Amino acid sequence: MRLVFAGTPEPAVVALEKLIASDHEVVAVLTRPDARRGRGRTLHPSPVKALALEHGIEVLTPTTLKRNEEVKARLQELAPDAIPVVAYGSLIPENYLGIPTHGWVNLHFSQLPQWRGAAPVQAGILHGDEYSGATTFRIDAGLDTGDIICQVSEPIRSTDTADDLLTRLAYSGADLLVRTMDELAAGTATLTPQEGEASYAPKITKDDARINWTAPAIEIDRAIRAYTPGPGAWTMLDGQRVKVGPVVVDDCLSPTSPGHVTVSKNTVTVGTGTTPVVLQMIQPPGKKMMVAADWARGLHSAEGVVFE
Repeated sequence: MRLVFAGTPEPAVVALEKLIASDHEVVAVLTRPDARRGRGRTLHPSPVKALALEHGIEVLTPTTLKRNEEVKARLQELAPDAIPVVAYGSLIPENYLGIPTHGWVNLHFSQLPQWRGAAPVQAGILHGDEYSGATTFRIDAGLDTGDIICQVSEPIRSTDTADDLLTRLAYSGADLLVRTMDELAAGTATLTPQEGEASYAPKITKDDARINWTAPAIEIDRAIRAYTPGPGAWTMLDGQRVKVGPVVVDDCLSPTSPGHVTVSKNTVTVGTGTTPVVLQMIQPPGKKMMVAADWARGLHSAEGVVFE
C-alpha cells in the first residue's frame, strides 16, 4: 500500500523504520515543525523527520492541519491507501479523515478503551496496572474512540520507568502496525468497536510530578517511575526544586516522618505515609543526576533535611 506516515518523537521512529523495511511504500511523512532546544536554542528536526530525510522521503511539517488547504491538497495528491499515525502530536481535523482509502490508523500505547489520551504509558504505571499494551485503531472524530483493528499485551514490570515500558511498546507496537497494514492491504482486517468502560490519561504537567511524601511508599514508587524521565519527579529542599530518580520500597524499614531524610552508611532513606523508601538517584539544582549516597556525603549534616 501507499502510506503517508504521521509521527514526531523517538518512539515513532521504530514504527517508521519497520514500515520502510516492509512491503509497503512510504511516500511521505507528516511531522511537527523543527523545534528549538539546547543552550543555543537552535532548530532541530523531529526524530521522524531526520529518518525520513535519510531515506529521501518527502516531509510535510505544518504548524497545524486545521484550515491548512495546502497540506490537505498535497495529501490528496499523494493518494495514500492509509496514513499510520504514531505520536504525531496534533489533532487530525475531521475533514482530513476521508483522504486515505483505509483511513488514518493510530498506534496507541495502551489496550483501548483503557487509558485514552496523551499519557497512557505513565497512567498504567501510576495506577499499578499489571499489563499495558498497544492498539491500532481507525481514527474518528472522538478522542481515541475509533474501531480497534489489532492489539498486543505487554506486562508492566515492578521496576519499569515510563521510558522502559515505552521502549518495549515502541518495538512491539511497530510490529503490530506493520501487521495492521498487511491485513488492511489483504482485506483481512477486522474492525471492532471499543467495548467496556473507558479510562483517561491526560497530559502530564510538571506540577503533577511533584512527590507527595505523605502518600504510601508504593504510590510514591509508582509515581516516580511513571514520571521518569519526563517531566521528572521532583521535590523541594530548602526552597529549591530537586529531581528524584526511582526508589526502592523496603517494608522492613521503621517508619519516619514523611519527607524526612535519613543517612546511614551508604543508604539514604526518605519517610513516606507508610514505610520509608530508599533513595537511589538525585539531581540537585544545577547539577547532573547523581548517586544519592554521594549527594548525602556532600551535606554538612543530614540532620534536619526534609523534602517537601
